[in-house]
Amino acid sequence: MAEVQEGGFRAFHPSWEDPSCARNLAVWVCGVDDLRLLPYTVVPQLGMNDVRVKIKAVGICGSDVHYVKKLRNSRVAMKEPMVLGHESSGVICEVGASVTHLRVGDRVALEAGIPCNSCVLCKEGRYNLCKNVRFFGSPPTNGSLTQEVVHPASLCYKLPDNLTFEEGAMCEPLSVGVHACRRAKVEPGRRVLILGAGPIGLIVLLVSRAFGATTVHVTDIDQRRLMAAASLGAEGTLRVSSDMNDMENEVMELKQLIGVPIDVTFDCVGITKTMQTALKVTKSGGKVCLVGMGQDNLTLPLTSSAAREVDVLGIFRYCNTYPLCLDLLQSRKVDVRPLITHRYRLTEDDMKEAFQTTAMAGDAIKVMFTI
Repeated sequence: MAEVQEGGFRAFHPSWEDPSCARNLAVWVCGVDDLRLLPYTVVPQLGMNDVRVKIKAVGICGSDVHYVKKLRNSRVAMKEPMVLGHESSGVICEVGASVTHLRVGDRVALEAGIPCNSCVLCKEGRYNLCKNVRFFGSPPTNGSLTQEVVHPASLCYKLPDNLTFEEGAMCEPLSVGVHACRRAKVEPGRRVLILGAGPIGLIVLLVSRAFGATTVHVTDIDQRRLMAAASLGAEGTLRVSSDMNDMENEVMELKQLIGVPIDVTFDCVGITKTMQTALKVTKSGGKVCLVGMGQDNLTLPLTSSAAREVDVLGIFRYCNTYPLCLDLLQSRKVDVRPLITHRYRLTEDDMKEAFQTTAMAGDAIKVMFTI
């Protein structure tokens, strides 16, 4: 294990000194704002049910930026240097002895979490809640922003011929939107409000549309994000402030803008102001789904919300989503291509610029590495 120093870790990891891994480069976070393109050891011999994948596309997620900036994401903290990345696709270059549904040359999307498959939650099908899950780019598991990984064949999904590697990588964030819309039971006739027009908020917009929502409205503090939401099919948008004192007026503005009761509100920010807004604006008997994780602790008016039977739901990652995501993409019921705004190669200069672009937000929505 690496020694912790102020501001980061001692610049050492055993695999960096292993000559056998020199051909496989990866993006490591070694300290606060300390990104390095360094070798990464991959498993030399496959398990019977594993495949080796040459990675072709990896998207940058907000959680990756949190690890770069703070060495932690919410309550999960790094204890040693780590390879980033969990939104990935690639080409199979080797298959384990017992793998029959995949072949060398198949293009696949990689589901990022490896559950234990033994606990009660796994057996119930809710493997995203498994306490022993190993998730790409979440401590202590290294990620997929590298040239090659070994992964369980059961978590690799063949890409339809009409989909690109970038779209395959987008199955991961798309899964979050699908899981959220399933949990909130979005269906034809539902009126949806989305608070936050970041990448996940925009994906929830696309999935809500695909699931048949009658109307979708979006709020954000950034007008550029709202323009993106409008271009992706939002009926209406409202620019809000970050000031808690503006909330009551914004709730009234939203009700006037939408004009009808809101069935489902997705909070894709996850701070006290947005969750309070969600609870106040959603109709009695409606649902509020907390998707974003902006704060660990929120102050909420739960008593009044309970009296109106507003259901509060949470989501954590996703489960059993990849086949549907691929179907939505293949059929073009969901088109994620407009979300990919910036592309970079796996080089030292591009690596740093890609993460700077993501951290600054600006006009960037999804930043993608092509490898």
